[in-house]
Amino acid sequence: MTAFTRPSRWGIAACALLGLTPLASAQQRPSEALTERLARSAPALDRKVLALATHALSCAAGRPDAAPATLSVIDYSLPSTKPRLWVFDLAQQTLLFEEWVAHGRNTGANLATRFSNESGSYMSSLGAFRTEEAYVGHNGYSLRLKGLEPGINDKARERAIVIHGAPYVSQALISSQGRLGRSLGCPAVRSAVARPLIDSIRGGSFVFAYYPDERWLKQSQLLNSDCGNAAVPLRGSRTAAMPSAGSGNLNSP
Repeated sequence: MTAFTRPSRWGIAACALLGLTPLASAQQRPSEALTERLARSAPALDRKVLALATHALSCAAGRPDAAPATLSVIDYSLPSTKPRLWVFDLAQQTLLFEEWVAHGRNTGANLATRFSNESGSYMSSLGAFRTEEAYVGHNGYSLRLKGLEPGINDKARERAIVIHGAPYVSQALISSQGRLGRSLGCPAVRSAVARPLIDSIRGGSFVFAYYPDERWLKQSQLLNSDCGNAAVPLRGSRTAAMPSAGSGNLNSP
């Protein structure tokens, strides 16, 4: 697993998120330029998954003063034995963390196959989330998540879907049982990395959890080419204005 230095908390420049660099093509969507730059630091992350994440981010945080400091991408289409969580510093456009992440016990064994927004399902949720406050609970230092997609993950907070460290996210578990241990639906990470990772992304950053689920891909307003014409709040009470995302269809990988 790879952990890098923590970013400046709110030091993101508006042009970094919006892709306004002299090298960016005038024909590119802002999210496309950002995808290209982030992909250089995370070659193991599927470029199409990253493109969906940056498009959803641009929809949710189209106004410069709503831009979050980090983008976290989870690719649940990968087995739990592979690193499938990437955290990017959007100001520097660099990779901060590349980590294992566990899924819910009813989402699958090594491979994730089922997702839910319902309490008691013990499944992971898909879609876009905003990070909220950190706290100390029975899983130690943890981070609350607010689901931003109605009907997909908007019950995340009431379900107590949080990022936390867990001893079952380890090479020892992979070696003994061929997969990571599983949570009750939370994206759990290695205990050793939980605090620095949480401190890097808490307080209004953007988390994108992917799986090629046809219902979600068709229903998500944040994945529509026109952003669904619906604003999504980031950073507490701030509401992001919707950018012009251009035309065309976004396809799942």
